Amino acid sequence: MTLFSLARKNIARNFSQYFLYIASMVFSIVIYFTFVTLKYSDTIAEQTASSQKLGTMMSGAAVILLLFVAVFIAYSNSFFMKKRKKEVALYALLGVRNRQIGFMLFFENLLLGLVSLVVGVVLGFLCSKGFMTILIHLMGYDVIAPFTFSEQAALNTTVVFLAIFLVTSFQGYRLIYQFKLIDLFHASKKGEATPKPSMMATIIGLLLISTGYWLALQDIITSKVWQAVGFLMIALIILTTVIVGTFLLFHSVTGFVLTVMKKNEKWLWKGLHLMTISQLLYRIRGNARTLTVIAVLSATTVTAGGAVYGLYYNINDQVTSANPNTFMYEQTDEKIDQKVSAALTDLTYDENIEALSITFNTQQLSSALNESDKKIYTVINEKTYNQIAAIQQKEKLFVNEDNAVILDIGYDERFSPKYKGKTISTESNTEITFQSYKKQTVLNTGTSGIVVVVSNNQFKVLQKEGEVLKYRVIGVDQASVDLSKKIARYLPEEAQFSSAPQDFQIGIESVGSLLFIGSFLGLVFLAATGSIIYFKVLTEAEEDKSQYNMLHKMGVGAKDIRKSIASQVFVIFFVPLAIGLLHSAIALKAFSSLLMMDLGKPVLIWMIAYTVIYGLYYILTVASYNRIITQNNRTEG
Repeated sequence: MTLFSLARKNIARNFSQYFLYIASMVFSIVIYFTFVTLKYSDTIAEQTASSQKLGTMMSGAAVILLLFVAVFIAYSNSFFMKKRKKEVALYALLGVRNRQIGFMLFFENLLLGLVSLVVGVVLGFLCSKGFMTILIHLMGYDVIAPFTFSEQAALNTTVVFLAIFLVTSFQGYRLIYQFKLIDLFHASKKGEATPKPSMMATIIGLLLISTGYWLALQDIITSKVWQAVGFLMIALIILTTVIVGTFLLFHSVTGFVLTVMKKNEKWLWKGLHLMTISQLLYRIRGNARTLTVIAVLSATTVTAGGAVYGLYYNINDQVTSANPNTFMYEQTDEKIDQKVSAALTDLTYDENIEALSITFNTQQLSSALNESDKKIYTVINEKTYNQIAAIQQKEKLFVNEDNAVILDIGYDERFSPKYKGKTISTESNTEITFQSYKKQTVLNTGTSGIVVVVSNNQFKVLQKEGEVLKYRVIGVDQASVDLSKKIARYLPEEAQFSSAPQDFQIGIESVGSLLFIGSFLGLVFLAATGSIIYFKVLTEAEEDKSQYNMLHKMGVGAKDIRKSIASQVFVIFFVPLAIGLLHSAIALKAFSSLLMMDLGKPVLIWMIAYTVIYGLYYILTVASYNRIITQNNRTEG
């Protein structure tokens, strides 16, 4: 029997144990192959206006994925090697030479990698149409992508993953030379170093996390701490304090909680609570590093995905706020207006309005902001505002004489002028005082900019001082980008044409591609995260077989054993998830505040989706753990 055939038989015999590892590698290869395929896709280049930018993003995502997958495969491989050390020791004890054992492990790992690579590329090709269609749909295009097989993508994927598999296979080959025979026999009993809980470590851990949270929740614009220390340094401090604090949390805080639970004797002696708590005390402390990695990975995945999905979710509201009219432009030629009219269909309204472009002295507004003392505003009267507002189903506005209301959709009380009560004046010293401001507008900001609404009488006075502008505002039911492009061809550049469909397409194209990349990278991170815990827990299941078998012989029922297993695995799975979700909630709260955007609903949806998929790994792990214990109990009696 050759070493290669022995490696193949080992894989076949232990396939159930290798399945999740292979599945995670296959999924990673599928995603990597998809990203590289999309990078070279002619369909994407033809359909999107930002194909070059998308190609760069795909390349960057592929590099991030590659680094992560390489670490994940090496980490997972170390788990399997630890599990195989006793088997390796038996081969050595039977007289098999170290070189032969090393080559067997080398071939075994390489064969797993090659199988994963072939399956991943084939599935990547079969799924490429679906993935490409999803991307195009997220970017706002209604196109069905064709099946495409990119030889460049296949070659790129093969070379990259073969290199990874060769490195990890060599890691297996070196195993036999790294340990003494006695160490290999006892390797499965060695976990991470088990630290003792410390009150000082508990206090420091909680203080570090609290410090990180406090810094993250400070307003970046107004915080004196952020201004004094600097953005990059503060970000680094937050990451360091939260990660170190999380490690100390698993190192000591959870240990103290479990110790307090252990003191409740009335509860402790019910069922298998004593064994469950004792096992958890060891598992939590002994796996502090692994659980910290899981918590940080979960936080990173949820934060990045939630932020991008939040942006995607709010695109329509942002575009509608900036462009309340489907189309708007400055009228320059009657013949051009006729051409535009001929192109329009499904009109809901079509209005011509008069406005003024006036340069104001804004010293009272700009002194605190260190800006120019002069600004050009578009001025309309109260009648015009209410005319358009009625069409757009907005509230009426009443402006007092010599007063004005400013329409500033980008208003932010942290750095925008305090408009109310402030006075601006024209070149001839005609003064108007702001009675209020509104974070909405009735004109498209791309054409008119910030708008000032004055009384009808005041508007007549200002007509003598400003340039008169004629605007056309148009509402179209279900307008398309094609119609927008058609109208744009008729208009000169000075018309300052603004289009809601066009702005929506630009926004959804850029954020949609980010959402696609973020979602699939997040799925890979989630798959790897779940797999790491799965490998870790099942390794521990092998160690616990004798303990559960002893309980079985003592008459403990299978139901109680399953309940104990489910409780232990639940804590190992969901404590780091809960910590990760809390970290991400704080980060997303800070992100939401920075962008002045409500991310609550999209972030909640993203968190629920992540938790549901993560929960499937928990169910699979518990089922596998129970199967190992049950089979052992049947074998041992």
